Amino acid sequence: MAVRAQAKYVRVAPRKAREVVDLIRGKSVFDARTALFFANRGAAKVVAKVLNSAVANAENNNDLAAAELYVKEAYVDEGPTLKRWKFRAMGRVNRIRKRSSHITVAVEQREGRS
Repeated sequence: MAVRAQAKYVRVAPRKAREVVDLIRGKSVFDARTALFFANRGAAKVVAKVLNSAVANAENNNDLAAAELYVKEAYVDEGPTLKRWKFRAMGRVNRIRKRSSHITVAVEQREGRS
């Protein structure tokens, strides 16, 4: 049974967050934490918090050991976009899209272990 955690309305562009999430999918929790610690991306800190929350949910709510968990699924959905305007020369304007993300991480115990 997968245990998941979700962070919604995170002010990180989904494309950038997906690069980080792709690093941890399918790895053990220990390897995923190591990869996130050394990832040179701003979204890695947020994804690490979501991963730690999923592991805490598994330990406290389902009595699973953190050493036996792996990242079953991890994905990023697009949240609402804030539209802002940047004024330019000669009366023109450019649109700035400040994107947000919903980050979900699910962990599960490896099969074949008791």
